[in-house]
Order: sequence, then structure tokens, then C-alpha cells
Amino acid sequence: MMDAIPYGRQHITQEDIDTVVEALQADFLTQGPRIKEFEENFADYVGSKYAVAVSNGTAALHLSVMALGLQPGDRVITTPITFAASSNCVRYCQGELYYADIDPETYTISLESVKALLDAHPKGYFKGIVPVDFAGYPVDLEALRIMADQHDLWILEDSCHAPGGYFVDSNNIKQYCGGNDYMDAAIFSFHPVKHIAAGEGGMITTNSEEIYQKLLILRTHGITKEELHYDIPFPEEQGSWYYEMKELGYNYRITDFQAALGNSQLKRADQGITRRQEIANRYYEAFAGDKGIRCQKRKDQAFNAHHLFVIEVEDRKGLYDFLRAHHIFSQVHYIPVYLLPYYKRIGYEPGLCPNAEKYYRHCLSLPMYPTLTQQEQEHVISCVKEFING
Repeated sequence: MMDAIPYGRQHITQEDIDTVVEALQADFLTQGPRIKEFEENFADYVGSKYAVAVSNGTAALHLSVMALGLQPGDRVITTPITFAASSNCVRYCQGELYYADIDPETYTISLESVKALLDAHPKGYFKGIVPVDFAGYPVDLEALRIMADQHDLWILEDSCHAPGGYFVDSNNIKQYCGGNDYMDAAIFSFHPVKHIAAGEGGMITTNSEEIYQKLLILRTHGITKEELHYDIPFPEEQGSWYYEMKELGYNYRITDFQAALGNSQLKRADQGITRRQEIANRYYEAFAGDKGIRCQKRKDQAFNAHHLFVIEVEDRKGLYDFLRAHHIFSQVHYIPVYLLPYYKRIGYEPGLCPNAEKYYRHCLSLPMYPTLTQQEQEHVISCVKEFING
């Protein structure tokens, strides 16, 4: 009998283990040199000027909207097909959320739906947009930037699914997710099923020095030893221990051993992307002739990093149960955020985004991870086709 096949899985090598052990035996478990090394290497990988490592992707979202200046009552546009954290970060700051529908082909935020929301309200009504590179598919941020600039909006790109993904802009330049010329900040996650696994952990990237400096302070309680004012009694008696808390920040730091693992995984990032493309291509090829299976659209100007491989089928629950009976543990990504109990309780109702709700009724994520073997993938494909055609 074949072992259980999950939808996603981390790949930890002996080199990863040795790197973490070395970090554990070093002088610093946190706030040490491996964090800065990871930040610099990651910034170089995605093509951004700055990177700030934090404790997880949710912390990255929270600190980013704070650094971008989100205030209570500010309104932000995002997509409903994403993990709840993409919306929750706005609520943490007491902001209000407006949901744009999804593109029914790519499952990313619909630029037409964003435009409709912007056109329906006066300039200044919204403060920002949080697009999501869903399943690894990059949002066309060049087109979104044009709309954002017309309404003085910032763009926070949720790239948790998409390190290594990119789109080609009108100047024929590859614009990588999290490092492109069109976002104000971007975030990533290092959860075990992501491209780069660090147990937990997250990263914020930006090309703005101002945002970068804000993030560094907010990550560590709002405390700094830079640009001190000594505005306390007896300032002449303060020594090198002295610090000042300038903002109400958080303890969202990552550890050195997590950063060490992230760094080790980053070295294999391109190898992992290549393998994900091979798996995706095999799925596309296998399902090309099946009218009962719909796959995420592929477009020439976008390179999908394939965190997920999503299909749509008529009887999603039936296929989900059938696969589980054959030890294949597929997953659903995602329930539209505004249909979750918390968001319904604060006033959101079904029918808000018809494309997103239709997608949710039919979507299923098949196994997608670099160590998925050819035999395992053939088993997945065979079971899917048996159910659909049987």
C-alpha cells in the first residue's frame, strides 16, 4: 500500500540539520548574525533593496500595514481567496476591508473588480490594496500600480505563495514577486509547506528605506538605540545600556536557528521551483483532455511559482473523499474570507464576490511539493481521472 500523500510537505536535508545544529551551538539563539545574513540573501533572491525577517507571515502582514501608516477607520481593498491573515492584518489596526472579486481564470484579485470599487468611491476613500499572488501566480502589479497611483494608494503584496514567481512588465522586464518596482512592501511566509521552510518565520521586503527603518523598530517592541534623545532625568548618567521606546511595537523577532534553516533552504530555492514546474506540467498534460477538470490558467507574461496546484471539479466533496480513501490528502484553498464567522458577524454577507464563491464550491488543491515522486503523482492523477471519468 502506498504511503499517505499530503497536499504539501517540507523537505529537510542533512545540510539543513547540520546548519541548525551549528546555530544552536553558537553564541546567539536570537538577535544574532544569521538573521541579517538571511535578510540580505533573501533580498538578493527576490530583487528587493531591503528585507526584514520576522516571526511568521502574519506578523509580516501586521507590521507592514503599520509601517504603511494604516489608521483606525482606514479602508483597504483585498481578495477573499486567501488565508484569513491577509485580511486580519487590517482588522488588527481597526481598518475596514472591501473585497474585490477574483479573476475566474487565474484566481487572483480581479483588476476590473478593483477598478469598479475605486470608481464607485471618491479619491481618498481607500488607503491601500493587498493583492495576493495566489497559488504562486503573480498579480500584474504594473496595471494595479497605475490604478493605485490615481487614488494615492499603497500596495502591500502578499507573496507567501510565490517566491521565485514573476510577471513581465510592459518594458519586457521580469518583475519578481516581492522585489518588483510596483509594490510598496511585500511579505513571505516560511511555514513548512511553503517553498522555504523555517518551521515558522516570515519576511517583509521593500525598496523604501523609510518603510524599512519603521519595520526594524516595530519588530522589536518599538525600541531602538539609534538617534537617542535622552529625554529622561539625569541624562548625563546614561551608559551603553540605554535605549528608547519610540513606537508601540511588538516582539515579532525570528530566531537565529530559524534564520539558519531559512538560509540553508534558500540555497535550494531554484531547484525547488524547477521541480514544482515539472510537477505542474505533468498535471496540465494529464488533465488537458478532461472536460470535467478545470485548471488555473497559464499566461505567457506570468511565471507561476506553484505553491499549490488547484483544480476545479463539479463534485469537489466527492473527489475529496475519494482521494482520501486512496490515501491522498488534498486540501481546499480557501473559504472566502468574508464568509468566515468573524467576518459575517461584523456585517459581510454571501453574494459579495460571485466568482470567489463559485470557485470555492469547486476548488481542490492536489499534492504539490518538490519531493513528490513520479509514482506518487501518477497515483494522484489516476485517482482523479478515475473519479471524474468513472
